[in-house]
Amino acid sequence: MANKQIVFASHNQGKIKEARALLAKLNVEVLSADDLDLSDVEETGLTFEENATLKAIAASKASGLPAIADDSGLCIHALHDEPGVYSARYAKKMGGYPDAFKDVLKRLKNQSDKSAHFMCVLVLAFPNGTTKVYQGRVDGKIVSPKDGNNGFGFDPIFMPDGYTQTFAELSDAKKNSISHRARAIQSFMEDFKNSF
Repeated sequence: MANKQIVFASHNQGKIKEARALLAKLNVEVLSADDLDLSDVEETGLTFEENATLKAIAASKASGLPAIADDSGLCIHALHDEPGVYSARYAKKMGGYPDAFKDVLKRLKNQSDKSAHFMCVLVLAFPNGTTKVYQGRVDGKIVSPKDGNNGFGFDPIFMPDGYTQTFAELSDAKKNSISHRARAIQSFMEDFKNSF
């Protein structure tokens, strides 16, 4: 599989770093949207799958290469699975992630249920327009932000089930072994040989 190339259709450096680490064992070159100077695709879908599909198809058509794109988000059960598909936009609207954390904790203050899950839907698209869909989910709970320099996004307030550390406190290697994105990419990797 040497010299194979695939596009990871994202400008998010955190996601790109994770994807490259997870896909390293496939012996395939992972190009980012930045590497190919691809423009952002407006996420007009109402679901993770719709948004991931939009991004993957656009990147594959623009590059002439197979492309994978993910859409992921934090779903807080007591908040009717918000912010969900709007996670990044919600943080931006709040003025950044630290302010989004404060808002989430304020909204959960009188809620006994602090459970949540991270969801990731990964779509593989080929230049001919065909697609395949993979999903990953990790359950946990919302906690006050902990000191931790790893991860990105909502990682500082999400503690996965079975752990006493948030995603931001876990090492990259440990997070990449249990995360929603890791699980979706693992499903993709199992299908990889047939896909190519």
